[in-house]
Amino acid sequence: MKRWQSYIGLTLLGGLIVALPIAIFILLLQWLLGLITGIISPLSNWLASWMPLAGIVSDLLGMILVLGAFFLVGLAVKTSVGRWLHTYIDQWLTRFAPGYSTIREVVMQFMGGDNNTSLLRGQVCRAYIMGRQSPVSVTAIVTARHSNGDCTVYVPTAPIPSSGFVYHLGEDCVELLPHISVEAAMRTVISCGSGSQIISERPEEKPVEEPKKEPVEAQAPRQSGG
Repeated sequence: MKRWQSYIGLTLLGGLIVALPIAIFILLLQWLLGLITGIISPLSNWLASWMPLAGIVSDLLGMILVLGAFFLVGLAVKTSVGRWLHTYIDQWLTRFAPGYSTIREVVMQFMGGDNNTSLLRGQVCRAYIMGRQSPVSVTAIVTARHSNGDCTVYVPTAPIPSSGFVYHLGEDCVELLPHISVEAAMRTVISCGSGSQIISERPEEKPVEEPKKEPVEAQAPRQSGG
């Protein structure tokens, strides 16, 4: 009887482990889709009033139009006229629209600014937040470098990496891990530390092959004529 109870319990647990990530992913997609459709609902309603389209079709067409508009804006700012117009609008909004400069700086920090490194393009590191003399270290991402050599790092928290802590550390307290991508580091955070062996493991270095020397052909001794 105990064997059957253990078998049923382990089977249910295994099914939960498999189904729970799928269910969370579906819920996340549903929430994201609801958020996007709520934003473009005026455009979808306008399309539905002009054309006899179903709600899903109008939402899909609205998303395509919005993405197409973003693409056209991206093409426009690559031209000299587009860059000038963007600079003019940006300066005007910075001067007269309260809060615009703060939103712009947040977006630039997230996507990558001119002087600092964004979160997505940052370097994964092992941060010794209590100093090198302490064995305590955390998985972090370098988000900014300072003129005195210090670094600002972001330490994501599990299981939601979008929340975390910001530390300003000396250069000696930051050990860069260039062989680890930001995506791989975030996966270890989301899984609450599972797979963190990549933090301590080092990639095997391939031995440098020495260039082969071409054999020197032996020259026959010259005979002097008598």
